[in-house]
Amino acid sequence: MGDLGQPRLAAVIITRNESLDIAACIESCSFAEKVFVLDSLSTDDTAARARAAGADVQFREFTNYADQQNVALSLVADFDWVLMMDADERVPKDMASEVRAVVCDASDDIVLYRIRRKDFFFGRWLRCATGYPTWSARLMRPVRVHFTRDINEELVAHGKTAFLSTHFHHFPFSKGISAWFERHNSYSTMEAIRLGEEQSSRIGWRLSDLGDPARRRRVAKQVFYRLPCRPLIAFLGLYLLRGGFLDGWAGLQYCRPRSMYEYMIALKMHERRFLAAARRT
Repeated sequence: MGDLGQPRLAAVIITRNESLDIAACIESCSFAEKVFVLDSLSTDDTAARARAAGADVQFREFTNYADQQNVALSLVADFDWVLMMDADERVPKDMASEVRAVVCDASDDIVLYRIRRKDFFFGRWLRCATGYPTWSARLMRPVRVHFTRDINEELVAHGKTAFLSTHFHHFPFSKGISAWFERHNSYSTMEAIRLGEEQSSRIGWRLSDLGDPARRRRVAKQVFYRLPCRPLIAFLGLYLLRGGFLDGWAGLQYCRPRSMYEYMIALKMHERRFLAAARRT
């Protein structure tokens, strides 16, 4: 990449204590001209393993997810394209080939490619239980996009969006079940705070949102978090309506903690309202 006038492609991985996964993730991104790791002051040997795997490691104290992503974009402002990955994700060979092709052939008005992911649990791709397909903003022109929202961040693209036909692979339980619950305990706290703020405003949507899967998902989420019995709805939606039962035992075991995550958010939102009311009396 970068030779003979070809577009320059970088990869960026944002980390925090990702010693177990980082080397394999970097290796899967090695088709890029350069791999950057933006580390949130890990207390394990993530940085050392990343350097050993050939990455350029930079450090920044974590503030929120959108800030971290925007700083990561600034690291690669000199590149034409950037592929943004998480340490528990992998780029398979067919996706690497497609990425190399599209960055060379993309028209100037395309600034973002969304890519579907395959989530794996106990060695099985959860084809239904995760609500597949989920389109993630991963391949982009770094100077023509930016991130908003401090948790479950959203990307604003100043140009057209296109879609890859291949998938990246996601291993959300790569560090074990306990680590997943610890991480989602933190996520649910941040989400409860953010949703409490957002619910004071009206749901904003336009007809054009229906044609973009990411915007459609955002509107659906705004509606969902105003409904009662969200944990039950989440379980029934994933397990029955989306066909999670077709993923067998792994599908059932995945849908249960996903509904528990929604319960954690709902309970923490209720707690915040209760404490706010108590302070007013």
